[in-house]
Amino acid sequence: MIPFLLLLSIFFLLTAQAQVDVEKSPVTKRNNNSFNNKTIQGKCIDAVTRKGIELVTVQLYAYLQDSVSAEKDTLVSVMFTKSNGDFNFSNLPQADSFRVTLSGVGYEKWEKNIILKRRASIIDLGNISLKREAQVLESVSVTAQRPALQMDIDRKVFSIENSIVATGGTALDVIRNIPSVSVDVEGNVLLRNVQPQIFVDGHPTILSLDQIPADQIDRVELITNPSAKFDATSSARIINIVLKRNRRVGLNGIATVGGGHPDLLNGNLTLNARQGKFNVFAIGSYNRQGGMAKGKTLRQNKVGGAVSNYFNQVSWNDINRRFSSVRFGVDFFASNRSTISLTQNIVGGKFSNNEEQDQEYLNSSHILERFGEREAEGRNQFDRYNSQLNYTHKFPEQGKELSANFNYSWGEGSEVANIVNRFFRPDGSPLGVDARVRNKGSNNFDQYIFQVDFVDPTGNNSKLESGLRSYINRQTSYFSSFSLNNGSETLLPLSNNYSYDEMVNAAYITYSNKIKTFSYQAGLRVEVSQFEGELIDSAQKFGYDYPSTLGRLFDALFPSLFLTKQVSDHLELQVNYTRRIQRPGFWQLNPFVDISDPQNLRQGNPELKPEFINSFELNYNQKYKKGNFLGVLYFRNNQSDITRYSDTISASQYQQLNNAAIDTNAILNTFINARYTNYSGLELTLQHRFDTHFDIVPTVNLQHRNVKADVGELRLINKGFNWEGKLTLNYNFGAAKNALLNDLRFQLIGAYESREVTAQGRNVPQNRLDFALRKDFLKDNKASFTFNINDVFNSYRFGNIYDTETFYQESYRRRNVRTFRASLTYKFGMQDFSLPKRPDNRSEDREEE
Repeated sequence: MIPFLLLLSIFFLLTAQAQVDVEKSPVTKRNNNSFNNKTIQGKCIDAVTRKGIELVTVQLYAYLQDSVSAEKDTLVSVMFTKSNGDFNFSNLPQADSFRVTLSGVGYEKWEKNIILKRRASIIDLGNISLKREAQVLESVSVTAQRPALQMDIDRKVFSIENSIVATGGTALDVIRNIPSVSVDVEGNVLLRNVQPQIFVDGHPTILSLDQIPADQIDRVELITNPSAKFDATSSARIINIVLKRNRRVGLNGIATVGGGHPDLLNGNLTLNARQGKFNVFAIGSYNRQGGMAKGKTLRQNKVGGAVSNYFNQVSWNDINRRFSSVRFGVDFFASNRSTISLTQNIVGGKFSNNEEQDQEYLNSSHILERFGEREAEGRNQFDRYNSQLNYTHKFPEQGKELSANFNYSWGEGSEVANIVNRFFRPDGSPLGVDARVRNKGSNNFDQYIFQVDFVDPTGNNSKLESGLRSYINRQTSYFSSFSLNNGSETLLPLSNNYSYDEMVNAAYITYSNKIKTFSYQAGLRVEVSQFEGELIDSAQKFGYDYPSTLGRLFDALFPSLFLTKQVSDHLELQVNYTRRIQRPGFWQLNPFVDISDPQNLRQGNPELKPEFINSFELNYNQKYKKGNFLGVLYFRNNQSDITRYSDTISASQYQQLNNAAIDTNAILNTFINARYTNYSGLELTLQHRFDTHFDIVPTVNLQHRNVKADVGELRLINKGFNWEGKLTLNYNFGAAKNALLNDLRFQLIGAYESREVTAQGRNVPQNRLDFALRKDFLKDNKASFTFNINDVFNSYRFGNIYDTETFYQESYRRRNVRTFRASLTYKFGMQDFSLPKRPDNRSEDREEE
């Protein structure tokens, strides 16, 4: 393994070299009799909110000699401040002094005379506080709403403020309504039919998506082909969930309460207080979901290609999920350019499921041989904790920034389950004694993430970015399974006690530049990873090291290249390439056998290797008067693709599991490394506004998949075409004359996914329709009422078909059922609120000169 200290040394050498270059030449090197190499820069901020102000007019005057040798105040340059309030003047004319004036709509004018110092190459005016004009504040009220979808060449950004169908739900409700994204029955998220890396606030999360309240989410970012700056295990896809973070002056808050059917209840309270250098916030949430989900399995077992018998199973699962969370923290604005943030997140949950199964066993002539009943009662609970410490420093030079982050997560959980299997003859008489199984388990884990990022502009259009990251994950789990017979318990081989350590160390560097209308970014990421797992009782070890030897060094290198052409102000073209890695997860490696469903067992494969992904994209981004169109042509090559594989259990496996009431023809589902899987496709997304009231967002993804895998001497080859579409309709009545229709909004989201090929069969089509309406009321729309129906036709289910030499099976399962929910939200605030302070504490920040 390459020592991480070597990567650390390389990083600091690169950073030091970049710093030296910048200090030598911080601006364009042009320097003659008319111009010098000095720069005047600063940042314009609101005196109250302390946020940057965009589109403020900045004028630069120089005192120059005219034709009669008289000194004259001459205007030499004009610009607008950027979105963060920054401005920058370079290539200044030869003069001893200048004058800078700032003027913005609704703000008092500001100006300052500047005398140049010979040795100073950069004159930094720091943060310039503009005061609002009192008369404007009294007469003008501006309300802005972010667009629901912002499409850029490298990512799509979805504002959750406009996703009213997800109000009161969880992150899963948010994610599955985003174009190009789908969620399967187990809560796994797929982006263009590939599982992406899920981030929360830019970092991996210990929470599942149904443990994150939708009301805490600010926006969701989809990055379809991330650069070398991002974690290489992102499978060429990243979904970043950005949680709400309010930094408005004074005391502000939002309260939401809601409920519905079946067994739905949610509540959320957000509080934020800011004054001077401190911003304090706290968010508390509670969410409860219930419902009876149905599943079905129809199987034909085969011998020599002929059907030997049939098996049918129907299940009903009464699910109840409850969890609560508290997130709080403080931001300390140490200076106008440095911020320290500390955040704590606490999540607890209690889930239960009561499942009933009816089973039928028929011979080859469809005659009933026996039938069975299965009852399973499960309970589990968990506690999760997460602490984050962030530091950000923005240098006087525009765009130059250093950030450091430490993220620590820990937690524990427990589970218990009682399972009863009963079998009967066709006449209803018992067939043998009841098979009873009791399961219990517990787990705990620790996760550490250290990350440092440095951004350094090396010119007007060029930029160097570098960073280090270390990820450590440790987990221990204990699981015991007992067979109950005549009042005594027998420990089954299903018991599974394990522990594992996972570590990934990484360093990256990217360089970007722009030449007229052409820009590029090239990057390289180095990742060294290790996974050490152990089955404690048997001392069986499993895991991996990448790269395993110096000869396999390429396994640790992940390059990226982005080329962009700005054809016009409204048209942009981009082609990009990245290489990524998908390492097998713990449950994919763990040889433990899961018998939650005695006919469809699940087991990991400790022999799995990682898959390496080469991803190409061609993007066409066209903006027009009423919207935006994004077309993406993509190709993805997955070498050693981690693929699901299913087969009937062997005689030895059946003997091992016999006491757990497993059928002789049960299916064992596991994972293998395919030779490769190729995806090629075309994705089209349109955002169109018909008028101020009505807009639509249709998305279509057309894809061809080709899978090739080997299992011993068995060759698995399958290929086929699939497509998926999603349509979002938004209608806002706005300021209608009718009081009922005034500020009333409707949202309708429909989705369809066609059949998709797998290594041994295909997934069946699925569809869903969600509907919601929101009514804003009270003064300044401080209150709103939302009603939504998720899965209007109760049709959303996940199904697949396996067609092999030994069995043919059709099955479907559901995670949730149709829900009806009503929610009430109220916003409140006091701008004159004051945090406790000492008598001599100043309320105003000093202006940096």
